[in-house]
Amino acid sequence: MNVPVEVEDLLRELAPQVLGTLARRWGDFAAAEDAVQEALIAAVRRWPADGVPEQPRGWLLQAASRRMVDQWRSDRARREREARVAAEPAEGEAAQGDDTLTVLFLCCHPVLTPASAVALTLRAVGGLTTAEIARAFLVSEATMAQRISRAKQRIGGERFSMPSPDEHPARLRTVLRVLYLMFNEGYVGSAGTDLTRADLSDEAIRLMRLVHAADDDAEAAGLLALMLLTDARRPARTDAAGDPVPLAEQDRTRWDRARIAEGTALLDRAIGSGAVGEYQLQAAIAALHDRAASADATDWSQILALYGLLEQMTGNKVVTLNRAVAASMVDGPAAGLAILDGVDESLPRLDQLRAHLYELAGDRDRSLVHYRRAAGRATNLAERRYLDAQVARLGS
Repeated sequence: MNVPVEVEDLLRELAPQVLGTLARRWGDFAAAEDAVQEALIAAVRRWPADGVPEQPRGWLLQAASRRMVDQWRSDRARREREARVAAEPAEGEAAQGDDTLTVLFLCCHPVLTPASAVALTLRAVGGLTTAEIARAFLVSEATMAQRISRAKQRIGGERFSMPSPDEHPARLRTVLRVLYLMFNEGYVGSAGTDLTRADLSDEAIRLMRLVHAADDDAEAAGLLALMLLTDARRPARTDAAGDPVPLAEQDRTRWDRARIAEGTALLDRAIGSGAVGEYQLQAAIAALHDRAASADATDWSQILALYGLLEQMTGNKVVTLNRAVAASMVDGPAAGLAILDGVDESLPRLDQLRAHLYELAGDRDRSLVHYRRAAGRATNLAERRYLDAQVARLGS
């Protein structure tokens, strides 16, 4: 079914608001979330043909409330809870408050695994169906439904409210981490046929805008800046066949300058407004790439210094790989290869990086070995095609 974009955007905006109202009224997040999904499905079927109701939020609330009433009436053991609702809401009745952030913070509760939090957030806050989320992560609908169901059970007893002032900083860090993972999965899919999944990246940016608008936090601003500065390169990241185009070879005239300007402005305001965190450092690195008129004009010395700070701050070995790239651009490929000595061999894209650095060093044979190994381990088909092409080029 073809659903107009404006209808999809409206439903995505309204879904967490209606969910918040129901969760507060009934005290059952899991049942409320199921009811909202039923209402969204009904809207997708009816609104394109009948037109968007005059009060779409009230329409969804009424449809979901009826579903909740039906559920409670079918369960004799819970009849007492039905009495808590004096009557069904009238057409158009809806709470004026927007509980979107409350729903988001609940979906990103620290008791959940990151994968479960991302899936639940996409469904409860993003308004995606279980089938859509399953397709995005290349698992069966039944598997994703089970993952979401377990997540709802884990947070079923949690209070539906924003974290207390004492809890808020730690919970905000969890929310940022979940949205960061969501964006990264969209920017470079861990599997599948396409390099990118724009729907996931776009949803992460949309939710990050909500968080930033409500929270005067330097790291929240830094993460939004990072997403915008990185996503700005999306139009040039793949060729006509959908295969990856390395950063140095991208047509920079195709980069989204509006996003670069917005991300840069956010970063400039965030730096100095609080303790500098990992997202601000990553955004600063992305800004240096985006500001460079060409690959040769990139300030690799500053990027190397920033990766050094980021590695000290996080201890993340993926950062070590990126530092090796920067070191090779500043001091030559041998410097980058030296950094990779002793790095965990299971790290993703390690072989691809070694292959690239060995080729820069003029060691064609070793480069070919690592390109072959990287191609054999690739789970994203677009990346696999790119790596196979490098093997063919060097092996010819």
